[in-house]
Amino acid sequence: MSQDAELLRAGALQMGLTLDDRQCQRLLAYGALILKWNKVYNLTALRDPALVLTHHLLDSLSVVVPLRRERPGRAKLLDVGAGAGLPGVIIAILCEDIDVSCLDAVAKKAAFVQQVSAELSLPNLRGVHARVESLQGAYDVISSRAFASLPDFYQGSSQLLAPGGVWLAMKGKQPAEELAALPGDIDVFHVEQLHVPGLNAERCIVWARKRGT
Repeated sequence: MSQDAELLRAGALQMGLTLDDRQCQRLLAYGALILKWNKVYNLTALRDPALVLTHHLLDSLSVVVPLRRERPGRAKLLDVGAGAGLPGVIIAILCEDIDVSCLDAVAKKAAFVQQVSAELSLPNLRGVHARVESLQGAYDVISSRAFASLPDFYQGSSQLLAPGGVWLAMKGKQPAEELAALPGDIDVFHVEQLHVPGLNAERCIVWARKRGT
């Protein structure tokens, strides 16, 4: 087993995830594709393989156990402002029964996710080039990772949240000012602290839903 595979598996295990060989290979292949495409398309600011492993792969893996707790079984998930596909691609690799759409307003980033879907044989993953306000559909989970302020994220994607659906917003430290600015129809029912192995930074998920659903 390569050193990267060992680090990935050990880190995942600390977060309650046991990666099988196929998942591990796909995750590492995805990291390699990010680095390869980055040379031409500037998908992410990170160029160091070790940082891609901690700041992208492990960071996004941290949402899988909480997501499975909130939404066990089949679901449709929209990852807004997905960029290189984080955390959407990671979720698609680990949760094959979740249908993942990675949305980005930049065409080359959506195209990259489509390429990942093809190269890694992920029929449950697609890249979508559009603005969130213009999209149609209904999703059980709408996720974002450092996409926008919480009020903007909820307002922009509100029409896409299925009845009973939830928002999964990945944040650094708890965004107190953003939470205070939310309108009354948004119910933040849990702010969940995350620990990402190898990442010396605060991380949390802000879980929310429409009030009354």
